Amino acid sequence: MRNLRIFVVSDSVGETGELVVKAVVSQFRPAFENVILRRFPHINTIEHIEEIVDGAKKQHAVIVYTLVEKELRKALYNTSVENGVAAIDLLGPMMELIERSVDERPLERPGLVHQLDDYYFKKIEAIEFAVKYDDGRDPRGILLADIVLIGVSRTSKTPLSQYLAHKRYKVANVPLVPEVVPPAELFLVDPKKCFGLVISPQHLNNIRKERLIALGLTEGAAYAQQARIEEEIAYFYDIAQKVGCDVINVTNKAVEETANLIIETIEQGKIL
Repeated sequence: MRNLRIFVVSDSVGETGELVVKAVVSQFRPAFENVILRRFPHINTIEHIEEIVDGAKKQHAVIVYTLVEKELRKALYNTSVENGVAAIDLLGPMMELIERSVDERPLERPGLVHQLDDYYFKKIEAIEFAVKYDDGRDPRGILLADIVLIGVSRTSKTPLSQYLAHKRYKVANVPLVPEVVPPAELFLVDPKKCFGLVISPQHLNNIRKERLIALGLTEGAAYAQQARIEEEIAYFYDIAQKVGCDVINVTNKAVEETANLIIETIEQGKIL
């Protein structure tokens, strides 16, 4: 039974190298009595590399490195050879292969994979937010949201919320019904991040009739009556005016088109 010392050297956090080392070492158990793994993150100078190689030589350790900068990779390789330290480059060969294949130089910027992870997790967070605060379920989300949508039923509030969430915006939407007083939070929100969605009465009438049929109900219900729809839209305009928000007519507009209008307005106003 032997001890094994491995130094994982990275110009980022070193998670990639450590995961690869653990996967490889698992194939040799129980050949080693003890595996000592030490991570050296955020290495960005040749002086650091020389110190690490010297330490590896004294401790009889091998080096596994994930360095995206070519000069640092070269320095670690040369220093290891000079000192008789075993070292393996996990990223360099693949980066060079792709560079030759596509005739494009790599960015050589450490930590980009974690920036991508951050983008992904922010998107998931926004999607979960949109689900939690959909259809006015919890008015507390109104003041936490990046974007607030208001409108009568069937104005695409939910699909628009989800589309914007995929763009990493936290969206809360509030349905407006004449018989229900809007939550107080709606009148406290910055009107620049609130958007009212309206649709032509005739178009909404057709959508609601189709919805009733899909649910197996009669299309003669009050929900799809023209007079009721006009009452709801008048109520919507009254609330939108009190909030002071922009109003977008979504008649015949795709969700993507409405979303782009909102994003452009948000970005131009720099309110987030």
